[in-house]
Amino acid sequence: MSTFIKPKKHLGQHFLKDDNIARKIVDSLQSAEISILEIGPGMGVLTKFLLELPDKECYFMDTDRDSIQYLNEAFPEHTDRFIHADFLKFDLNKLFSGRIAIIGNFPYNISSQILFKVLDHRQQVTQVVGMIQKEVAERLAAGPGSKTYGILSVLLQAYYRIEYLFTVNETVFIPPPKVKSAVIRLSRNDREKLDCDEVLFFKVVKTAFNQRRKTLRNSLKTFYIDYERGELEHLASKRAEELGVEDFVRLTRLAI
Repeated sequence: MSTFIKPKKHLGQHFLKDDNIARKIVDSLQSAEISILEIGPGMGVLTKFLLELPDKECYFMDTDRDSIQYLNEAFPEHTDRFIHADFLKFDLNKLFSGRIAIIGNFPYNISSQILFKVLDHRQQVTQVVGMIQKEVAERLAAGPGSKTYGILSVLLQAYYRIEYLFTVNETVFIPPPKVKSAVIRLSRNDREKLDCDEVLFFKVVKTAFNQRRKTLRNSLKTFYIDYERGELEHLASKRAEELGVEDFVRLTRLAI
């Protein structure tokens, strides 16, 4: 069995080598769901602790064939749990019929794409514990009024409670990344559906932040919004970063 896999730069691989941090990440998973999917297990530093969880059905998905081969050899009794596939292209319904939790040391270069896919499956994914770039973690957890608050902050906060759990230093990775990392937890909130057209909500949020320096009256010109009818005239002169989820919901109800 290979004792080490060389991290692949084009896959954004930085292998965690600290077992204490790995256990802390796995312990941060507080989901009641039986099914758990680890994205990007690499050399299995989280995997070995996930396999110890009682009454859980864990699966592990990696786009790197070398990693899957390594895991098959390292954990031969669980070969049916290791899946060679690209999470961003994979149909989750082929593997899971019910709700799931997701965990992983996410590659920096696709962490936002992973979270956008989680949003697409928000009725299925009830919790996410992920290690991502510290800057991105801070952005996701930021509230209205913060300069780092953006599109993904609003969209995720509409459906999930977001917790910034802890910071991880560069030295615990092979190779060390050039930035610090952080672990966040997303837990599905009680909102089954927004009180507006959800497809339009996504469009309004993205359009507003794509011109974030402009006031909403100017950035949302592609929509017809009667601010006076909705008694939202006070929002027209604000910028996207000043609005919370409920403000965007109210705007969406008026948008055409």
